[in-house]
Amino acid sequence: MSNSPTTKKFFDAVLFREIWDAMKVTLKHLLHRPITFQYPREKRTIPDAHRGALCLLRYEDGTERCVGCDLCEAACPSRCIKVISEEDKTLPLQRYASEFYIDITKCVFCGYCVEACPVNALAMTKVYEFSTHDKRTLLFDKARLYQIGERHIDDAKKYLYAHNQEKEGEEGRAYRYHFPVSIKSTQEP
Repeated sequence: MSNSPTTKKFFDAVLFREIWDAMKVTLKHLLHRPITFQYPREKRTIPDAHRGALCLLRYEDGTERCVGCDLCEAACPSRCIKVISEEDKTLPLQRYASEFYIDITKCVFCGYCVEACPVNALAMTKVYEFSTHDKRTLLFDKARLYQIGERHIDDAKKYLYAHNQEKEGEEGRAYRYHFPVSIKSTQEP
């Protein structure tokens, strides 16, 4: 009886039993279908709530949604948004963003700026490929943000719908926050 454990050890060593056990695992996985994506040729299906490149949106009639309230700049934790707003000369008490910059190299894609926007002027798309030879091309200005928004309008709308920030119909055109009505002075000059 004492010979059987030593004989077993001897045959295990001679027949390389550990190697055959490992080869069984390898051969079992060899017959499975690969689950990796060949990235540049195969694209992954991205969900509607994906936080990709930021874009600016327009209303259906072509007017800009951005009212220059600077709430997106205040909500940004990485301080990558810069908004310069001016008062509209034709409409008193109306503002608009004369300049709008987003530094994508600093952006953490948190979505706080999109949530803070009262008119849904900002949205996120499914664009995630930002490889470039020059870092300065990753500073998006107002024209480039509108260009991304026009090119990926469907993705941006799906993002806003997925986060319950925009509804279909007339409700989507209205402000989500109701600003107080200006009070006229009752005192005579």
